[in-house]
Amino acid sequence: MKDFYKEYGYSPDKEAMDRTLDLIAANLENVVTRPVLLSCFSMMDVTSLKTDDTKTSIRKLTEKVNNIQKEYPGFPMPASICVYPDFAGTVKEYKTCDEVHVTAVAGCFPSSQSFLEVKLLECGMAVEQGADEIDIVLSLGAFLEGDYERASDEIRQIRSCIDEKAARQGRKIILKVILETGLLVSQDLIAKASFLAMEAGADFIKTSTGKVSVNATPAAAYTMCECIAAYYRKTGRKVGFKPAGGISTVLDAVSYYTIVSTVLGEEWLDKSLFRFGVSRLANSIISELLRKSESYF
Repeated sequence: MKDFYKEYGYSPDKEAMDRTLDLIAANLENVVTRPVLLSCFSMMDVTSLKTDDTKTSIRKLTEKVNNIQKEYPGFPMPASICVYPDFAGTVKEYKTCDEVHVTAVAGCFPSSQSFLEVKLLECGMAVEQGADEIDIVLSLGAFLEGDYERASDEIRQIRSCIDEKAARQGRKIILKVILETGLLVSQDLIAKASFLAMEAGADFIKTSTGKVSVNATPAAAYTMCECIAAYYRKTGRKVGFKPAGGISTVLDAVSYYTIVSTVLGEEWLDKSLFRFGVSRLANSIISELLRKSESYF
């Protein structure tokens, strides 16, 4: 088994993390400013992953995103619209802003429990249908058995598959790997999963699917960001971070924003390196900025 800590000169320090997270929590109210909230808004992957999603509902969501700046002058556009893979083509067809990407969860999301051939086919088809970004789930079945080679190889093969499909269209694809940190019961496992995913080619590492009982937490985010920093120091490659699952309030957003700023620095506070997976958060930010209740999404 590879010694990631020796390779990257890092191991989790729970006491130091807890002290820093306490300081961040105590100062959150001071971070809730208009510029910070608008920045958070620009880094959202506006998400709909419901069992009853339809082409009509996804078209309506896409049209709402298209009209954000008309409805709310001065607001930035979000980073992407995130949907199931069979709706990637719908988002591509109806979106009118090139800077808003099409994100598709794929690879047998949310469990990643299927044959690798099926995962590859689904990811490749999502790219062919217009996805700019693919969010997959780490093969926890392999990872938790200690079969790191299999878990890593799946990511590498998916990376190769989507890159090949995109190259035929003259495009590049962003790959996000979801660690499902709520099922990784220690900082140690979260750190090892983070390094494994980054080594295998992830452009972003992401906390959660939003489909399990424990999703994004500040502690998981802090550990993942520390791993990103250690990986960057060793390799010079910047990997992005995406908290997702249960992020619904302004203070939630500002908490993760501050963790990224503290651990990784201001250069990571950009949609190219930091995203939020959101459904309810967008309305919370709009309401806070307008000082009235809004339910746009």
